[in-house]
Amino acid sequence: MTVTKPIEDLYHQRGSRARALHDAGKKVIGYFCCFVPDEILTAFGLVPYRIQGSQSEPIDEADALLEPMACPFARSCFNLALKGRYDFLDGFVAPHSCDTIERMYHIWHSNKPSPFNHLINVPHMMGPSSDAFYRKELEYFIARLEEFTGRKLDLEKLRSAIRLYNRRRTLLRELYDLRRENPPRVSGTEITKVLVAGMGIPAAEHIELVSAFIDEVKKRPAPAPDGLPRIFLWGNEIDDIAFVSLVEECGAHVVMDDLCTGSRFFWQDVPETDDPVDALARRYLSTHCPRSLKPQAGNRSEDLENRFGYIREFISKWKADGAIFYIVRYCDTCELEGPDLREYLTGLKLPVLMIEDDYSTSTIGQLRTRIQAFLEMIM
Repeated sequence: MTVTKPIEDLYHQRGSRARALHDAGKKVIGYFCCFVPDEILTAFGLVPYRIQGSQSEPIDEADALLEPMACPFARSCFNLALKGRYDFLDGFVAPHSCDTIERMYHIWHSNKPSPFNHLINVPHMMGPSSDAFYRKELEYFIARLEEFTGRKLDLEKLRSAIRLYNRRRTLLRELYDLRRENPPRVSGTEITKVLVAGMGIPAAEHIELVSAFIDEVKKRPAPAPDGLPRIFLWGNEIDDIAFVSLVEECGAHVVMDDLCTGSRFFWQDVPETDDPVDALARRYLSTHCPRSLKPQAGNRSEDLENRFGYIREFISKWKADGAIFYIVRYCDTCELEGPDLREYLTGLKLPVLMIEDDYSTSTIGQLRTRIQAFLEMIM
């Protein structure tokens, strides 16, 4: 099984389409994480580009400016910037998704200045007061973009952008639904390529690619039953196929995920209301992410259910036989959340393998034995 050639090309030639659009006169704005609304950038006629690192390249320049014990994903992104790999960006936006991203934003801004830079202060606590605060942050973000572009935000264009991205979200959920088959007709490796390809192109172009890929997958013959375990992935950044491919090569189907680069960024639609800014604030702040905290609910078991109940639904609907946590080393938020989630999933009788890795393909081979042993245990 393989993805279509356009998706394959975009996956391997990251930034190529955004660079071409920049060269054609479009302004491209890079951003990090799931908390920057693409819809706002698109409504201003800008091209959103989700910044990625490189798991196959050593971090050889960034460590002089960003401490080596910081998240290697952030260091890798900054390393590529220092090498000029993001010179097609007309600006970049970072949310305060974690302390490392915030520190990197300021260091990046000081060492690689661009025409537009902005930091969005995202509340950690979820609730009505946080929604109001985040709306104010988005209003300030819009004001900064109005200053940068020289034009006021057109609310009808913003509503149109919301409809566009909701269409993409619908298609990606439809693609994920195809993984509920046993065995699935589409692999986790293919899904990763589809998602990464979409991070560097306009949403309308990604919609066309995803729609065509769904049609191609549906035409595939149903695979014969193989008895392989079905795996749920949880963690932060997996923007390279190496780890997912390893799990599948070891004899499993990766059928569902809760990742920054997976379901987390597209699972919930933006409500199409008369107040699009408010709708964006509520939707983005409700993103399920380890850095976001819900008010404590009841006793320990009730609190875990309040925090992780949506994952129980994933496990049930996609019939996962086990979970693998892939945590990029020094990610404080995932390392703090991981043990609680493991406790919750263990209570559901779901086996869990927790892996901490260096955001590098050079370490992938060392994980093979651990993954094989885990899969043998749950078969």
